[in-house]
Amino acid sequence: MNALFTKKGVLTLSLLALFSCDKTLEEYNPSGLTADTVYTTPEGFETLVNAAYSYQRWWYGKEEAHNIAEMGTDIWTSASGDTDRGLSQYLNLQGTNTYLATEWRELYAAVNLCNGGLARIDKAGLSATLRSVREGELRFLRAFYYWHIVETWGGVHFTTEETSGVVSTANRTPESTFYELIISDLLTAVDKLPATQPQYSKVTKGAAQAFLARIYLTRGMNKEALAMAQAVLANTAYRLEPNYADLWKMSNLKTREAIYVVDYSSNLALNDLANTTFNPYGHSRGGNNAHLLYIMKYDDRPGMVRDIPNGRPFNRYMPTRFLLDLYSTNDARYEGSFNEVWYANSTTRPAGMALGDTAVYCTRREVPDAYEATRKYQTVDRSKIYNANGTVKDGLRYPSLTKFMDPTRPSLNEAQSARDVFVIRLAEVYLIAAEAQLKLGNTQAAADFVNVLRTRAAKPGRAAAMQVNAAQMTLDFMLDERARELAGEQLRWFDLKRTGKLVDRIKLYSPDNAVNIQSYHTLRPIPQTQLDAVTNKSEFTQNLGYQ
Repeated sequence: MNALFTKKGVLTLSLLALFSCDKTLEEYNPSGLTADTVYTTPEGFETLVNAAYSYQRWWYGKEEAHNIAEMGTDIWTSASGDTDRGLSQYLNLQGTNTYLATEWRELYAAVNLCNGGLARIDKAGLSATLRSVREGELRFLRAFYYWHIVETWGGVHFTTEETSGVVSTANRTPESTFYELIISDLLTAVDKLPATQPQYSKVTKGAAQAFLARIYLTRGMNKEALAMAQAVLANTAYRLEPNYADLWKMSNLKTREAIYVVDYSSNLALNDLANTTFNPYGHSRGGNNAHLLYIMKYDDRPGMVRDIPNGRPFNRYMPTRFLLDLYSTNDARYEGSFNEVWYANSTTRPAGMALGDTAVYCTRREVPDAYEATRKYQTVDRSKIYNANGTVKDGLRYPSLTKFMDPTRPSLNEAQSARDVFVIRLAEVYLIAAEAQLKLGNTQAAADFVNVLRTRAAKPGRAAAMQVNAAQMTLDFMLDERARELAGEQLRWFDLKRTGKLVDRIKLYSPDNAVNIQSYHTLRPIPQTQLDAVTNKSEFTQNLGYQ
């Protein structure tokens, strides 16, 4: 979504983030337009709402937020190409982390825009019907951005007022205050939003209900979480894909399983790669770049060269051995999520290897040495990838997550993808309902919800073997099932934090990440640029445990 954008008035980019070293606010207003002149017309107000949506692209499908939301958990660890082990493995994680600084800046910019829009909506000249919808959208988005802020950093700065000009103080606000607003905003959004929207990816009543169910679960409001999840599950507009692997086809981006998405354009020029007005920070890879992050280094193997179908391997992140072992042989979600075989595509190949033959087999299983010796292809098996204690032995070769692959990219080195990001899927709502039932003591009902997903996930003829029973319903089982279903979908760190399991499960299942993990890592450090900019330094201090 493209929109008129200035850094004055309501469109000040962030609360604190644009202070330079001398604590002055950079300003840029090429048109001379102001919020007061632009947002008093329906057409002008549309630019504000569209801009409020656009900030989601700074988080969803971006390397910075994948590192924040998926890494430093029990299911992922650093591959050889990881550029930020502070977030992945808590190695010297401090407020100087640039990924955190980027997301802080943009999330607060988004909140500020929503605050300004809500303050000005009555003067925008909207019809009563359209006014209701736009208010619902802005309230959803404000809640959405504030959730990312409070879960990442805790009780940091909070305001419902638009900020303009230079601001040099910040407040510390209890997390409960954030959540009071988040829930209030989402209840309003549920009330005001329509069941459908004419523009794809705009928030709907169902999306607001699904996100509110997630929020209720986060706050331990299990009855409310269950009721809201059930409202979504009863909505016939949504349905599970019959085949899990079909979810990830580029031809199926508008699947009915996706309740809320962040859209990226097939015209890559529209994805804010180099827009100095909307994107003045030179943010790279403006489209969805998740396809780059989870792929092993395959293009230097015998018989292989880089190509479009196999992707551009940034080799950032790899699965822990624990994650790979979570999938049983009956579970099609493994093959629907990971690739283990690379087929020869190079004109230069080992003797006896034809084009299209297996060139590399990288597997979670152990392959007998005697069998390996009979193969023309290279085998990288379990004991070559991981040491006996589960630490990483080879950070270059591993089964690779394929959920985000994009064979429609125009060139083999293209970093942008037009893939939309599924922010909330119907499968997550089933898991929310299951966890809520578990916490309410209804273990059979919890198993029933889980079994809907496990039936879908079963390989042909294996549905019965995939069923689980009430006795298996524990919080750890729920986290295991969420990993099997949602791995890589920018939820894992939040799931572990929500359940109070972050530290324990990292120590149990992710030995490389366990070396530096501390109890205070359930919050991220506030960016040092923000701490340097404020004048009330004794009041607005760094999160506990960080320097």
